[in-house]
Amino acid sequence: MKDNTMIFGLRPIIEAIESGKSIDKLFLQKESNSAIQNELIETAKQFKVPFIKVPLEKLNRLTRKNHQGAVAFVSPVDFYKLDDIITLTYEKGESPFILILDGITDVRNFGAICRTAETAGVHAIAIPEKGSSPLNAEAIKTSAGALFKIPVCKTSSAWHAANICSSHGIKTLAANEKAKDSIYKTSLKLPIAIIMGNEEHGVDNQILKKADVLASIPMKGEIKSLNVSVACGIFLYEALRQNMD
Repeated sequence: MKDNTMIFGLRPIIEAIESGKSIDKLFLQKESNSAIQNELIETAKQFKVPFIKVPLEKLNRLTRKNHQGAVAFVSPVDFYKLDDIITLTYEKGESPFILILDGITDVRNFGAICRTAETAGVHAIAIPEKGSSPLNAEAIKTSAGALFKIPVCKTSSAWHAANICSSHGIKTLAANEKAKDSIYKTSLKLPIAIIMGNEEHGVDNQILKKADVLASIPMKGEIKSLNVSVACGIFLYEALRQNMD
């Protein structure tokens, strides 16, 4: 399994973006303001490729070769548009089952979640452009290859992904440990988008206010939290159970 392919140099990266390559990460030299770097920035914006400006030292740590102030990583996984996947799902006569991940940065957790999502019949996984786990070889291995089978959709934010789902008539349900209702007393009938946050901060407050429903997992032990991949599995399989009738 090959990891993300590194490409460097301003012109090669522009050509990679224009050819339709899925760029997972793009780093640009903070101190530079050359005409060709500005061209790269405009190309990245046009194709909605997220980028971050970093000090020269960061780029030099990534590669010792002549990077010209730009280093990118081409994802081994293609990305899809959430709108397109939802529309296609409806056209196939199916009710969308979407998973939105808000700030899941751990590669192993992300891979495990993708594996569970694929087995539970999730149609697509939506992740933010920034602040998400890299889709590298380790993520693919941990997912047991599920990342090649389930569409991954990048959106500007998890909040935007929830908005897209709502615009298609999909109920949004956010996991929240403080929610009064447990998932076992909550309808998870399709179409539905389940939103999971990271273990430290949970789902963003802005999304919690927007979500149609909040639900929690009952806890009886002294430890009041679960690993996010385990929690996600509980939500997804409760949804699967409710929709098997």
